[in-house]
Amino acid sequence: MAEDGLNTGLLLYIPYRWLENRVIDALVRAGYDDITTAQMKIVQRIGPDGTRLTDLAEQAQVTKQTAGFLVDQLEKAGWVERVPDPTDKRARLVRIAARGREALPITAAAVAEVEAEWEAHLGKRHMAQLRQLLGRLRDVTDPYA
Repeated sequence: MAEDGLNTGLLLYIPYRWLENRVIDALVRAGYDDITTAQMKIVQRIGPDGTRLTDLAEQAQVTKQTAGFLVDQLEKAGWVERVPDPTDKRARLVRIAARGREALPITAAAVAEVEAEWEAHLGKRHMAQLRQLLGRLRDVTDPYA
């Protein structure tokens, strides 16, 4: 435990939650006020060529039913679309649709802004070290890397 009583997991989560809220705020300011953090957890896991619903559920650590419900909402709002899987005609992929693609530059800019603020606070060297260390942790914690 850190001196302030917070465990490492919480110390990792707090900045992530801050970044996530900043992305949502940027989307709302740009007129994209119909996406929730739960839906974003699904959208972030969609690969460039689409991802199967079962894989999205596993990666977002939700049930297939929950993932299906969230994808249904996202699809109705134009954020994602379901398309045939070219490798298995019985399966379908979820991929980013037009509305989602339009929002990508907004989310990328919000993330870049937050990371620039963090670098200004920590310094360039410490920010680089943080990214390196988090990348090393990802090696042992992210089976989808």
